[in-house]
Amino acid sequence: MSIDKQTKDQITKKHQLHKKDTGSADVQIALHTETIQELNEHLALNPHDSHSRLNLLKVVGRRRKLLNYLSTTNVERYQAILKKLNLKK
Repeated sequence: MSIDKQTKDQITKKHQLHKKDTGSADVQIALHTETIQELNEHLALNPHDSHSRLNLLKVVGRRRKLLNYLSTTNVERYQAILKKLNLKK
């Protein structure tokens, strides 16, 4: 379960902080969120796919760490990304 290049480019352009930004916490969180949504859809159809379930847990953990980092360094960006991606805290 990976994001195709076109979708990844769209997400990056939507969440980047400046023109050449491809790796900021905002972009990474948005990409992880898209991956999580795809994995959730896959697991709904394939409930016994334990490899994908493990990958889902890893991606959720990575996103959680990035959100924690953003909440301690820049609260305004943290609140904005939560609202933009419709995530709960």
